[in-house]
Amino acid sequence: MIIYGKQVCLYALQRYEKMIQTVYVAKKGILPQALYEQYKPKIKFLENRWAQAMSKGGNHQGILVEMSEIEHVSLEQIKQGDFVVVLDGLTDAGNIGAIIRTAYVLGVDSVVATGIKQLNLSAITRTSSGAMLDMPFMIHDNILDLLHEFKQIGCISYGASMEGESLEKMTFSSRRVLVLGSEDKGLSKKAQSKLDRTLSIEMKREFDSLNVSAAAAIIIHRMSYAT
Repeated sequence: MIIYGKQVCLYALQRYEKMIQTVYVAKKGILPQALYEQYKPKIKFLENRWAQAMSKGGNHQGILVEMSEIEHVSLEQIKQGDFVVVLDGLTDAGNIGAIIRTAYVLGVDSVVATGIKQLNLSAITRTSSGAMLDMPFMIHDNILDLLHEFKQIGCISYGASMEGESLEKMTFSSRRVLVLGSEDKGLSKKAQSKLDRTLSIEMKREFDSLNVSAAAAIIIHRMSYAT
């Protein structure tokens, strides 16, 4: 896969040398000297127009990195964690990347995407500022089976819903699963049928809802400390 943008590329170069295949440089001095020397055999210089083509018009900031694909972890590995975030039908790379970044820094053990067949992992890596490379991740095709697996090992599942209990008044199981619905449809009926509890964020002013990644940040922070 190819990622681009200074922050995420430098992050990958500093931490994931074994995954790096080629470093494309379109801006002089973009690489710190130490990284330039480390990756010198893998560096290729190219004109900005080619960098623009490779990033499909995105803001590459003078650097792109080709690296091996992210390996998904197994469900058995996912089940070892105490706090899992499940994405129920989310597809927007910006939202997913922001959620993964928040989840990683707040101590979530893994993220599972359901209700989709594939995702643009390159874009998610970029929008997560590289946290996607650190976060155990998998795609599971059936949310009913997935939540059943978690229930079997004693996890309590919580779903974000406008009609749920007040987040501020809740405490949470030490083994917990947070299910976040899609950007436009919310939680699927399948997910709702398997959830143990639903929760909501109290609004100070009337408004339709929060962006899913903003809501996720608030909920994950609360769930990280109210156990």
